[in-house]
Amino acid sequence: MKPKHLFSSDTDGHLYDTRRPDWHKSPPLRTCYRHTHSEIKNGRQLRATLRAGDSTFPGCYPMYFITSDGGAMSFDTVRKNLRSVLDSVRGNVNDGWRVVACEVNYENGDLYDEHTGEKIPAAYV
Repeated sequence: MKPKHLFSSDTDGHLYDTRRPDWHKSPPLRTCYRHTHSEIKNGRQLRATLRAGDSTFPGCYPMYFITSDGGAMSFDTVRKNLRSVLDSVRGNVNDGWRVVACEVNYENGDLYDEHTGEKIPAAYV
């Protein structure tokens, strides 16, 4: 949980410290703090994508993660297994946990989480 003086903008996804005078005119503490990355190359991008949430804005289309072996994982599964996922991303390990992308599920009504077997919702089905 982030301290109350830190502000994550819905507009640009950057993180700001509101204790600074004229904080809104200052550079952010961290860029892309809450941002959906379609291609995920490192742990920072993975965590930023998790913070951005499991649906697009605007539109609220449901999103999911893709692993290096082509599997699908829900945001919930990645959150629950974050240590394993981060270890695989950092180590470039192809063990079914390494997340490499995040995509919108527009029409695949038969998309299931590879680890839990739960259905991943589609926008149009």
